[in-house]
Amino acid sequence: MNYSFRKITVLMGHYGVGKTNLAVNMAMHLRRLGSVSVVDADIVNPYFRTADFKKLFMENDIKSFCPMYAGTNLDTPVLDFDMENIIASGDYIIIDVGGDDAGAFALGRYRHIFEKYANNTDMLYVFNRYRREDFSPEEAACILRDIENACGMKCTALVNNSNLGAETDFDTVRSSLAFGRELEKLTGLDTAFTAVPEGSPCDRDFFEVKRMVCMPWERSDI
Repeated sequence: MNYSFRKITVLMGHYGVGKTNLAVNMAMHLRRLGSVSVVDADIVNPYFRTADFKKLFMENDIKSFCPMYAGTNLDTPVLDFDMENIIASGDYIIIDVGGDDAGAFALGRYRHIFEKYANNTDMLYVFNRYRREDFSPEEAACILRDIENACGMKCTALVNNSNLGAETDFDTVRSSLAFGRELEKLTGLDTAFTAVPEGSPCDRDFFEVKRMVCMPWERSDI
């Protein structure tokens, strides 16, 4: 992959585009390059979150941080991180933000900290062409602007994470590339990389991902 990760990577986007799965794959990739911390800043979706991967992270020397009540019946929309200390103590920080502007709004409280690291921070807008059958580049661009307005920060690049869950193959992703090019025109942003299933043809703009986040009926631990 041609893309070089910065110290801080913030993942934002529409509900259900696969930000959490992407965050876990990023962490597993970056652990070979330095110390990694993953911050679960999702105050919107209690079902799919990086907090569910604490065991995997622990086994791979990846630090994880989540809201106090994440994963409990008392899950509440509160972010209480010492973000500056988390950033200062790691080589790579991945922040998984909740969907749409509702999730991004809470991140705005840390804007002054991200501004201090502006030259070493990527605010990545993650999109999934297949999030809904009639989902359009224009709607994706509108959601991006809503997110930026909510958190008071600008996205720096796009990430094409177009997928159909377990049914995703390379053709699925390839068919989404035209959508991504149109979104680039509408937003003025470049695509940092495109997520593809493991075993896909190699390309400098592709990032291979493993499907880590499963639907509830696919899990054996519940």
